[in-house]
Amino acid sequence: MTARIPVKLTPRSAKDQIEGWDVDPEGRPVLKVRVRAQPVEGEANEALVRLLAKMLGVPRRNVNLARGGQSRLKMIEVTDLSDEEVRERLLKG
Repeated sequence: MTARIPVKLTPRSAKDQIEGWDVDPEGRPVLKVRVRAQPVEGEANEALVRLLAKMLGVPRRNVNLARGGQSRLKMIEVTDLSDEEVRERLLKG
């Protein structure tokens, strides 16, 4: 089982944090996340993956950037969790 999380990432923030759910211009749900890392050499992407792994309580190896390496809009895949489990864990976090 693999959950897919659409993410809007904002690098160079004051702190690493998950801001909650929003909608993109097409009306699809997207998770808003801020990280301190800069978007250089994948640093912001790695910070995003590590933050999500920590907040979801899963190993880093279970969280992967599936799409959007060079974009602010990304698709993250989390193995061993369902979409519903991901939403529940992020709401508690």
